[in-house]
Amino acid sequence: MKQIALVAALATAMLAPVAAHAEKVGLAMAQQDTFLTILKNGTLDAAKKHNVTVQVEDAQGDVGKQLSQIQNLIAQKVDAIIVNPVDTDATPKITKMVTDAKIPLVYVNRKPVDFDKLPAGVAFVASDEKVSGTIQTQEVCRLLKGKGNLLVLMGDLSNEGARTRTKDIEEVVATKECSGLKIVDKREGKWDRTQGQDITTNWLSSGVKFDAIIANNDEMAIGAINALKAAKKWTAQSIVAGIDATPDALASMKAGDLKVTVFQNAAGQGSGSIDAALKLIKKQPVDRFVNIPFELVTPANLSKYAGKN
Repeated sequence: MKQIALVAALATAMLAPVAAHAEKVGLAMAQQDTFLTILKNGTLDAAKKHNVTVQVEDAQGDVGKQLSQIQNLIAQKVDAIIVNPVDTDATPKITKMVTDAKIPLVYVNRKPVDFDKLPAGVAFVASDEKVSGTIQTQEVCRLLKGKGNLLVLMGDLSNEGARTRTKDIEEVVATKECSGLKIVDKREGKWDRTQGQDITTNWLSSGVKFDAIIANNDEMAIGAINALKAAKKWTAQSIVAGIDATPDALASMKAGDLKVTVFQNAAGQGSGSIDAALKLIKKQPVDRFVNIPFELVTPANLSKYAGKN
């Protein structure tokens, strides 16, 4: 009887389904500002739905630290690595490191400089930066009726996104419809609210004449608004534009301050990066560029975007 019971138990065990391997993904973040924190949380939420474990690393803006963190993730033999690069110029090195280890790689939010040469097993999830600064500046042009002086707050120029958003502004100004606009100065504010405020304070102190400030992101735009208010130069007609549609930006717009922003779906990018990573792990086809579209946000359609980022 004991032998029969043992055989039955073994047969049951053999028929029982084998527990699925729970994937572990490394998430290497450049830093955790307002927008990137939303992106990180979107990644974690999507991972939870798929029973994926995520190990988050924060480089705090240090490219050397990020490279070391990625090396550690490779040593741990994670199933895939998602990278939000500190410096997009470092991406060829990152791509080689990760692909040499035969680990699927997903870049998120910031376009790798080696995008056109990305090998199989690597994807990029983001929004098309050629759209962001373009629709932002076109709206500012509309508000100014095609004429006026512009000041530009640029993000960290080590990031392809900052360079592209700034180029977008310049290209719109060069169009026939907006040829009455002129960029009188542009400064690198490195995506930071405090730097955006300090740069704007310096502009005000220098007496430069301007009709609008266009910032590569909402944090710098809010900094510019704070500087204008502190200097008592703010009016209800003041035009400041940002990009990302962060909660702080939408609150500023609702208060009548920020006039233009562009919705960049941070949580959608995070979720998309998990989806891409899982497909790559399973050797399923993934587009090299997974596009999460940008959308213009103004006071007229503000309510549509409440709570989205």
